[in-house]
Amino acid sequence: MATQPEIEHPRKAFGWAARDPSGVLSPFNFSRRFPHLFTQYIFHICYTIFFLVPLASSFGKYEQHYVIKPVVQSYKILETGEKDVAFKVLYCGICHSDLHMAKNEWGFSTYPLVPGHEIVGVVTEVGSKVQKFKVGDKVGVGCLVDSCRTCQNCFDNLENYCPQYTLTYGAKYKDGSTTYGGYSDSMVADEHFVVRIPDGLPLDAAAPLLCAGITVYSPLRYFALDKPGLHVGVVGLGGLGHLAVKFAKAFGAKVTVISTSPNKKDEAIQHLGADSFLISRDQDQMQAANGTLDGIIDTVSATHPLLPLIGLLKYHGKLVMVGAPEKPLELPVIPLIMGKHEKHVMFIHVRMKNKIKILMLISRKIVAGSGIGGMKETQEMIDFAAEYNVKPDIEVIPVDYVNTAMERLLKSDI
Repeated sequence: MATQPEIEHPRKAFGWAARDPSGVLSPFNFSRRFPHLFTQYIFHICYTIFFLVPLASSFGKYEQHYVIKPVVQSYKILETGEKDVAFKVLYCGICHSDLHMAKNEWGFSTYPLVPGHEIVGVVTEVGSKVQKFKVGDKVGVGCLVDSCRTCQNCFDNLENYCPQYTLTYGAKYKDGSTTYGGYSDSMVADEHFVVRIPDGLPLDAAAPLLCAGITVYSPLRYFALDKPGLHVGVVGLGGLGHLAVKFAKAFGAKVTVISTSPNKKDEAIQHLGADSFLISRDQDQMQAANGTLDGIIDTVSATHPLLPLIGLLKYHGKLVMVGAPEKPLELPVIPLIMGKHEKHVMFIHVRMKNKIKILMLISRKIVAGSGIGGMKETQEMIDFAAEYNVKPDIEVIPVDYVNTAMERLLKSDI
C-alpha cells in the first residue's frame, strides 16, 4: 500500500506538481524506485530541465489566469527493479493532455500530480538484468510505464490497448504506489517501456515525438495511409497536426491541411510542405474537394462537425480521430452508408411480400479512433524520424517558466 510520496521509494526526486484543479504547478519533492536490489538514497535538485512547447499549436481559448505558488512537499520514488532503467531528465514536452490532467478536466486526476509523458534524458543507472541499455545511453519514456504483459494485446505489441496499462503519471503501479511524470529531474522505468534515442535525432526534438509523434504515426501506419501517392488530409495544425503533415510527407503522400484559420495556409504549405490547404468554414472549397482524400487524420480537440470531413473522403476512405474533444461529436450515419453524392449511389430493388425495399450499396467509409502506439511501434517511429529528419517545431524553455508556458498554451499564444 502506498504511503506518502516522499517515503514510497528510496530514490528522492524533485519536480513540479499540480495540487488541485487550478492546474498551477509548484515545486514538489517526491521519490522514485531505485534500479538495484539494495536501497540507496540520493537527493539532487536539478534546475537544468527544459520543457518543450510545440510552436505549431491550436488549442482552445481560455480566460483563467494562473500564478506560481511555490510549495515544497516531500515525496518518494519506488525501489528500482532488476529490469529498471534510471535516467536524468534533460527535456520534457508539454502536452495538451498535461493541462487536462492538471486541471482534472477528465475527472480522474489525483493530487499531487507531476505531469509529463514526453521525457528524454541520459541513463545514469540500470538494473542487474537490463539488457538493452547502459549508462550514458540517450533514452526516452512516453505515455506508458507498464502493462499486464500477459493479454493478447501485450503479446501483439499493443501495450497501449492493454486493459491494465499504467500511465506515466497520475496512475498506480501494481504495488499501489503513484506514478510521477517527467516534470522532474529524474525518471525510472522498466526497460520494456524505454526507447532508445538515435544519435541523429536531437534530444529536444525527440521529446514531443513520444506522444504527439506516435499519436499520428500509428494511425498512418495501421490504416495504410503510409503509401506513396495517397492523398491524406490533416485536420488542425497544432502539436499533433504539424507532425501528421511531416510524417505523411515523409511517407510520400500528397497532403491537404484542413483548418478553420486562413492564416495557417502559409505555415502549412511554405513551412511544412503541405500540397494544398482548405478552410473548413468555406463551403465552396470543401465541396470542390469532396471525394478526393484517401484518409484523414483529425487532430482537433475542440468540438467540430464531422459531416464535411466525411464528404472529403473517397469511397472506402478513413477518417481517424486522434484529438480528444471534451464533448461528444455528432456522427452522421447516412453519409457513411450512401456516400456524399446521390449520383454515385447505386440502388437495388428487392420485392418482399408485394413491397419494394430499396437497399443502398454502402460507400464503406470508416470513422475510427487511434491512441498512441505500442512500444515496438514507438521505437520504429523514433528510428523513422531520425532517418527521415522528421522533427517537431519546438520552443525550449527553462523549468521555472512552466506555469507561464501552460498559460500560453491555454491562450494559444505560441
